[in-house]
Amino acid sequence: MMQTPLLLSSFIKRAEQYFPNKLIISRTGENSIHRIPYREFAKRTRKLADALTKLGMVHGTKVGSFAWNHHRHLEAYFGVPGTGAILHMINIRLSPEHIAYVINHAGDEILLVDDNLFPHLEKLAPYLKTVKHYIIMGDSTEIPETSLENVHSYEALLAEASEDFVFPEDLDENTPAGMCYTSATTGNPKGVVYTHRGLVLHSYALGLADAMGLSERDVILPVVPMFHVNAWGMPFAAVFFGTTQVLPGPGLNPKLLLDLIEQEKVTVTAGVPTIWLAVLKEQEESPRDLSSLRAVVSGGSASPKGLIRAFEEKLGVPFIVGYGMTETSPLVSLSVYSSGMTDLTMDEKIDVRALQGMPMPGLEVRIVNEAGDAPWDGKTMGELAIRGPWIASEYYNDERTAEAFRDGWLFTGDIAVMTEFGYLKLMDRTKDLIKSGGEWISSVDLENALMTHEDVFEAAVIAIPHEQWIERPLACVVLKERKVADEEMKQRLLTYLAGQFAKLWVPDDVVFLDEIPKTSVGKFLKASLRNQLTEHYQQV
Repeated sequence: MMQTPLLLSSFIKRAEQYFPNKLIISRTGENSIHRIPYREFAKRTRKLADALTKLGMVHGTKVGSFAWNHHRHLEAYFGVPGTGAILHMINIRLSPEHIAYVINHAGDEILLVDDNLFPHLEKLAPYLKTVKHYIIMGDSTEIPETSLENVHSYEALLAEASEDFVFPEDLDENTPAGMCYTSATTGNPKGVVYTHRGLVLHSYALGLADAMGLSERDVILPVVPMFHVNAWGMPFAAVFFGTTQVLPGPGLNPKLLLDLIEQEKVTVTAGVPTIWLAVLKEQEESPRDLSSLRAVVSGGSASPKGLIRAFEEKLGVPFIVGYGMTETSPLVSLSVYSSGMTDLTMDEKIDVRALQGMPMPGLEVRIVNEAGDAPWDGKTMGELAIRGPWIASEYYNDERTAEAFRDGWLFTGDIAVMTEFGYLKLMDRTKDLIKSGGEWISSVDLENALMTHEDVFEAAVIAIPHEQWIERPLACVVLKERKVADEEMKQRLLTYLAGQFAKLWVPDDVVFLDEIPKTSVGKFLKASLRNQLTEHYQQV
């Protein structure tokens, strides 16, 4: 067979040739929306590559992006790696200390920065050891007043660049193309490097009928940020397939999101459960026409069954739960129905949707515990291990590689079971699993049950030290508006759980909060809750 390399630059060529008039709809500000055909996008991407090359970008140069979801960020997705350089998508929601750490650790030499985010990065400039150029991305060519040297306008650079730049076709497909860092609940973030080959194969997977099934006919809206695990790979795949893209830009909120879905006839959108909880609330208060949607994909943390049911039954929108990590590019599995599930009841189908789903073709997964590989019985827990062509093999220059990557497998730190029909169910993170009286308790199962209660908006369950039982679960609950946090409500919730779980599993107490702390990507920050409440059962 021909040894043609799998390169991201081929996506640009295909989009320009076959889908020149398909649109990228890019919101860059409150009243600024650009409608850019793939023909123009391809020209701008080549101009970006030319401009960055003139600034000194060569094979292997690290270029950081500090930006929201818009067309300029998408141009960087291809214009940087297409040359053999590496795009480092920086999570703008990290702490300032971690932002400086990841830029220095990656060795970024050029930073592409949104105009409205530049002040945040400017403050960190004295601590950035490798950065040589700052490029301001915005609709204007004006450069903000700054004491920094080598600050450029993105649009001014493109105006002077050549659209005839030629991407090299002889790159090794295993050449690094992108980098993301984990969101780091403890310690410094860990860097993951993505290759052209891995990203191309991941894009193919997103087009599979039993995955997201992305195609030229779709209109996608990635709510998940482009700095968070490649916006789950959707922007790459969309260019490959000629899919219309709606990139929502800064200041995204439930109202804006629903307006974009209605106005642009979005067919597929993806984000974390906290986003969909807020969207559901907005839709109930001010309904939009969502008839164009064929799928909402939810990932990043477990999705409550009540949320899934509301989308599927009330809104008539399929709600698909997925699983992945920074280390997995990220798609590992999706809760799509198999043919044998046709006759399931609605309750049974909701149960399936709440699982993390069947692993993608091309990936292998194992559930590993002290006894070896766990059986597929839906009960026996173990750590989830994964391998495949878009799974990382190591962390970037990090001694923690040895903890996670062993014998050719990524050990995820997630505790899971495999159902008899081959669907993953996450039970917990290894650090969040509760061991009480010698029995393992899944905080995720308890959280999902609590969030099906009509009075509960959000819930997190954590392990608290206990003199008799070593650890006991404590429920941390945010109630819906106008619900009263009193002893009667507490007993109502505990009784609700007692009807679904063994007595040992039911928390001994409920703590009502105004808000549950979250990580930069919307996951519950349980470490913070444990620190706040570690002595709770000694005080009760």
